[in-house]
This record gives sequence, C-alpha cells and structure tokens, in this order.
Amino acid sequence: MTAAQADLQIDRPTVADGAVLWRIARDSKVLDLNSSYSYLLWCRDFAATSAVARDERGEAVGFITGYLRPDSPRTLLVWQVAVDEAHRGRGLAAAMLDALAARTAAEHGVDTVETTVSPGNTASERLFTAFAERHGALLEREVLFDASDFPDGPHDPEVLHRIGPFAL
Repeated sequence: MTAAQADLQIDRPTVADGAVLWRIARDSKVLDLNSSYSYLLWCRDFAATSAVARDERGEAVGFITGYLRPDSPRTLLVWQVAVDEAHRGRGLAAAMLDALAARTAAEHGVDTVETTVSPGNTASERLFTAFAERHGALLEREVLFDASDFPDGPHDPEVLHRIGPFAL
C-alpha cells in the first residue's frame, strides 16, 4: 500500500453507498452506466463479492462490483471498476482488486478472476495484466461478446480476460 492509499479503507459496500457508486460510475465517462437502482441492489445483494474504498471521512471514493459465476463458483467475475477522479493515479484500483481477490479467496475459495474489457481501454488492460503478473497467474483473452451481439446500437466487443488459477 502506498502512502497515498494509507488513509483509505477497503471494505464491503452497503446500500448507503449505492448512490455514490452510481455517481462515480457516471462521472467516469468510460463505464456503461447502469440504473441507480442496480447500484443499490448490487450493494445489497453482492456486497460479499464487491469492494468499496473509503476516504478518511468514510466516503466512497472507488469501487469494484463483482459476483461469483453460478456455473463456476470459484470464479469472481469483476463487473465494474471505478475510482473517483480526485483519487486516480494512486494505485487504488489495484489495491481494491487485490483486497477483493484475497477476501473472496478466503471466504469462497476463489482462484480465478474474470472480467471483460473493451478494446482501447488501456487502464483496465494494465490493471488486469498487472494483477496476473503480481499473482503469478495465467492471463487468457478471448472475445466473449462480439459487437454484433449487442442489440442497442454500436458497441465495442467485450474481450473476456480470465486470470488464474492464483494463490493468495
């Protein structure tokens, strides 16, 4: 943990965090923004497989939403990663991902992380490539959803990144 991260706490989100997570996602201008309702539900139903970073006041400044894949319960699917603009560039996303992977490994036996990344999202590419390297895990990539799979207009393909197995 860097000095810039020392005053931050990483834990589970609560329903009270849902509105702030929605705002951080909206303000990222990169993520597909879900409804505010979905962030509230996510904080209620998937808190055990998600993470929130809080500043010294306890305010959420970053988050990762994730869930265990029903057909592969040792796999954590990371849905979204976002950091408030004022806290970017300090390694917070990596710290949250490491903390979430460690927690889900200890509590659920997770040994694989999956996520999808759109081509050109270099920040996410770097985040997940570095995670694989830090944990000595294989990183495999394949197109999960082609652009033509999306019914609501132009959308980049979503490339599945499968990292694992890893031991923490």
